[in-house]
Amino acid sequence: MAIALKEKRIEVRVPNETKQILESAAELANVSLSSYIITVCLKQAKLDLERNETIILKDQERDALMLALSKPAKPNKALKELFK
Repeated sequence: MAIALKEKRIEVRVPNETKQILESAAELANVSLSSYIITVCLKQAKLDLERNETIILKDQERDALMLALSKPAKPNKALKELFK
């Protein structure tokens, strides 16, 4: 099993109350504060990235897109000139 080397450091300054809340949550999860922060932040970061990369269409929008894709418009004069 390969061991992941920790190469980078992230430092965050937070109010005492925030640190206490995070420490309490980490303790409940039975992990270190660092592990807790990394796990929670990484999970949220992945969700944020997925949400940014996903387009959600309403039924009407999806139907219009599918119709447009199934019946592509014929190239107009400007488009034909562009490809010359």
